[in-house]
Amino acid sequence: MNKPAIAVTGLGMITPVGNDTDTTWDGVCAGVSPARTVPELEGCAVDFACTVSGIDLDAAVGGRTAFRMGKYVKFAVLAAREAVADAGLDPAGWDGTRVAVVVGTSSGGSAGLTEQAVALDRRGPAATSPAGILLTIPNMPAAEIAIQMRATGPSLAPCTACSSGVTALSVARDLLATGQCDIAIAGATESIVFPVAMTGFARSGAAALRDGDPSRLCRPFAADRAGLVMGEGAAIMVLERAEDARARGTTPRALLAGTGATTDAHHPTSPHPSGTIARAAVDAALRDAGWRAEDVDHVNAHGTSTALNDATEAALISRAYPHRPPVTAPKGVLGHCMGAAGAIEAGLTILTLQHGVVPPIANLDAPAPEFDIDCVTKLPLRLPVRRAVSHSFGFGGHNAVVALQRP
Repeated sequence: MNKPAIAVTGLGMITPVGNDTDTTWDGVCAGVSPARTVPELEGCAVDFACTVSGIDLDAAVGGRTAFRMGKYVKFAVLAAREAVADAGLDPAGWDGTRVAVVVGTSSGGSAGLTEQAVALDRRGPAATSPAGILLTIPNMPAAEIAIQMRATGPSLAPCTACSSGVTALSVARDLLATGQCDIAIAGATESIVFPVAMTGFARSGAAALRDGDPSRLCRPFAADRAGLVMGEGAAIMVLERAEDARARGTTPRALLAGTGATTDAHHPTSPHPSGTIARAAVDAALRDAGWRAEDVDHVNAHGTSTALNDATEAALISRAYPHRPPVTAPKGVLGHCMGAAGAIEAGLTILTLQHGVVPPIANLDAPAPEFDIDCVTKLPLRLPVRRAVSHSFGFGGHNAVVALQRP
């Protein structure tokens, strides 16, 4: 049976540089990181991050339900509202039984769990929230979106660490392709800028430590890269079968042409040094899309600014795409949004397809001499991109790649 073409008809984003899709795109193209000192992290080895700002989340969510939502849930709800409106859809008018919700996260409500544990320890049971469980469990973004959108089809919450966003898109694509739904609301969300998580990343050696201006510390693919900077946010997309989108007169933002996934099965945090298993995910995505390597016009890299990940990915890119397509790495601006990163970066790849612009890698003058890749630096690159891929590689060896195409 031939696979149906899958269209991305709506996109919603909330990130450290913008509380919607357009503002996020402008901020990423500007190439300046908003990383700053975070008062709540005072005393931590890492006391800075890229955080969402300039928005009252409770007021934006509205109603009487915000008290039961962790920040990661609020991000997802707001991004989903934008995505559904962007798709030209109205939940009041659709058949909710044919609408799926697939929203990934890596750490879910770990911040909420920590807050409740501290309240219990310091002040006793009466100090904890009646919504304490809802503030912690990772399926709540999908659940709250389903409630708000009257979506009674499949509702799932995949967790594959930093690959969770691409995994969610892949699962949603399969639900559409197999006829289990007609509309899928899919993406990922994350908010773990709190002392326990930040201390954990510092202790693991993955995080950049303060060395001057925090906004200059995330340098993907640089010779002097020094570790990741934490970010937060969400990206949600509306996916439909392309024929259904055409039938209702909608022009897609992009086509989801293919996905690929593998597992290194090597180490809990370090990528397999050969990169062969991650390369297999790239090959699977290209095969699924029906593309050759040379068809790829642009690579949106995982680019964490850590020593091993950047070295492994740079070697992978040079081998998998020998024609040297231009490479960007949004984490230089946004920080590492963990479980949300793959969805956010897929969304940015879609915007590159639409605008014909590849954003620059922040804080990078040139890639390390040993990296044979064409990094976009300093200024956005105008380029008529027709086909692009976005890489996501997570702790646990999760590798996920999505291939996206201009419609």
